[in-house]
Amino acid sequence: MTFTLAIVGRPNVGKSTLFNRLVGKKLALVDDQPGVTRDLREGDARLFDLRFTVIDTAGLEEVTDDSLQGRMRRLTERAVEMADICLFLIDGRVGVTPSDEVFADILRRRSAHVILGVNKAEGKAGDAGALEAYSLGLGEPVRLSAEHGEGMEDLYHILKPISGAFEERAAQDAPAVDLDISEEEADEEADETAHRPTEKRPLQIAVIGRPNAGKSTLINRIIGEDRLLTGPEAGITRDAISVRSTWQGTPVRIFDTAGMRRKARITDKLEKLSVADGLRAVRFAEVVVVLLDVEIPFETQDLRIADFAETEGRAVVVAVNKWDLEGEKQEKLAELKEMFERLLPQLRGAPLITVSAKTGRGLDRLHDAIRNAHDVWNRRITTARLNSWLGAMTEAHPPPAPGGKRIKLRYMTQVKTRPPGFVAMCSHPDLMPESYRRYLVNGLRDHFDMPGTPIRVTFRGQGDKNPYKGANKFRTPSRLRKHLEKRQD
Repeated sequence: MTFTLAIVGRPNVGKSTLFNRLVGKKLALVDDQPGVTRDLREGDARLFDLRFTVIDTAGLEEVTDDSLQGRMRRLTERAVEMADICLFLIDGRVGVTPSDEVFADILRRRSAHVILGVNKAEGKAGDAGALEAYSLGLGEPVRLSAEHGEGMEDLYHILKPISGAFEERAAQDAPAVDLDISEEEADEEADETAHRPTEKRPLQIAVIGRPNAGKSTLINRIIGEDRLLTGPEAGITRDAISVRSTWQGTPVRIFDTAGMRRKARITDKLEKLSVADGLRAVRFAEVVVVLLDVEIPFETQDLRIADFAETEGRAVVVAVNKWDLEGEKQEKLAELKEMFERLLPQLRGAPLITVSAKTGRGLDRLHDAIRNAHDVWNRRITTARLNSWLGAMTEAHPPPAPGGKRIKLRYMTQVKTRPPGFVAMCSHPDLMPESYRRYLVNGLRDHFDMPGTPIRVTFRGQGDKNPYKGANKFRTPSRLRKHLEKRQD
């Protein structure tokens, strides 16, 4: 990526729509009501042959206090300072407003490169707004229609020469790289630690939970900066925002998600979109941190959220936030562990970590738990070890014989990781009871040290390999011979 472009402007001028257009995906939530976007969302943009980072920001408000709108404005101003170029959008159908004039003056003083964009300028409806835009003193405006993709070529011709200057500067600042890698070092990269996080492939973590559990505050504490919007109000986060950082030496990409309430309580269309966005983030993640509030842990919605993460096959770590507010810590911890084992048996052995997003206490233990859960999620067991273990398990507790039909377990092999998946070949796989599958899953957890991670065990039959089975129904040798020839074909 050569440069960073921040899209700024009043609420409801089409910033998120243009952001989605540039990244080529519907990443940002879009709705007719103003003020949908609250956090900063980054994406990899592509405009013809240009590659750059684009930032979607909250709508600028004329508020400077500590209210939600004031905090949103400060976050947007921070994006302006971070970005190399600012694209200031106004609504071509509304024209220049007093707020646009105030923000244009701010951008003129704060940013070296400002591009003025007139959105919703398709047709004659945007002519008046495009002419008014000259009065802002930010140069010639570019007419855009983010919804219909108009004006993208004009924007390209404006960005191209600016990007060239950034490319030259990046080439001068780039350090020399030693490309002489020995064969031994190349072989080491392909060993069993290939799943370890790298800068190109960071560890994907999703933080999920009910509203006001402290998800955004926790992520800000992890990355060491106020990157996400926080506050006492419940439900501040709407989009599933991803943030890249290095956490105690580990390259990570952390998804902050909207708080998830019970489906029956969700009536607002925007909240439905926010929850759907959070569920999609879980599917992208490798490790899911289920964040609980120590004052009201393991409510029904918490259990549903944790079960969803397990069903999706993600490695799960349960973190209990606001631990600094708890007085009787030992008694509370024992109570939490008992509730965890009783209410979430499908996650038996998953780590339960107490943290304080406000003070940072427990984050080192949370980091270690996430790394260990990721390693287990990627673990592979040799077939020889599996079958040695399977023999001991079946000898201790043989499979049942439902309806008098004895089930024989022949062998087991691991067919996948992320999460670990196993196939056991047996007779009468359709008759294998669920209780025996759980017996094998728990045995795999205990014997091969795979606590908490989802484990999939599938039973398959080997089929009938006796060609003479059923031969007594053929009355003559010629009919039997024809039957055998047909089976061979």
